[in-house]
Amino acid sequence: MQGSYSLILAEQEGERKIPIIVGQYEAQAIAIQIEGINTGRPLTHDLFLAFAKKFDIQINEVFIHQLKEGVFYSLLICESNGVVHEIDSRTSDAIALAVRFDCPIYTTEEILDAAGISIDDQSIEKPGRGKPDVPSQKPKEEFDLFKNKTLEELERMLDAALNNEDYMKAAQIRDEIDKRK
Repeated sequence: MQGSYSLILAEQEGERKIPIIVGQYEAQAIAIQIEGINTGRPLTHDLFLAFAKKFDIQINEVFIHQLKEGVFYSLLICESNGVVHEIDSRTSDAIALAVRFDCPIYTTEEILDAAGISIDDQSIEKPGRGKPDVPSQKPKEEFDLFKNKTLEELERMLDAALNNEDYMKAAQIRDEIDKRK
């Protein structure tokens, strides 16, 4: 589906992986946190984290508890003042919060049996980085544009990309900067 991304969750002790289709916004929210990109302004999931911390709410785990007609259903297992609460959540939002709260993501054996697949890790594309050992899908001219820029120009381009919330471009510029350092 156009504008969608596959998020691959891997079994901690095993080879099965669960591909979950997420929208562009949720994919960016997850990738930004994993890649450590500072957006300058809080995104929705960052705002939720700040709100939860302010009111002493912790997400202890995300539980992907159901798979129905190709759609995963998740619960946020939260705790506040010693009381545990379960909150229904879209799986993509739950994962975006899990990476911010640094909490585990669990599922059932039945879901792993139904949706789990084996994928070679080398074939998985990381956000903004292209497939490993494969030329990027971006036009060659774009990378040539980055290569011809000074470090100072790249820093300005990175700031502009972040201000425009173009996080995939920001990740590519960041990678070019990292290569030069």
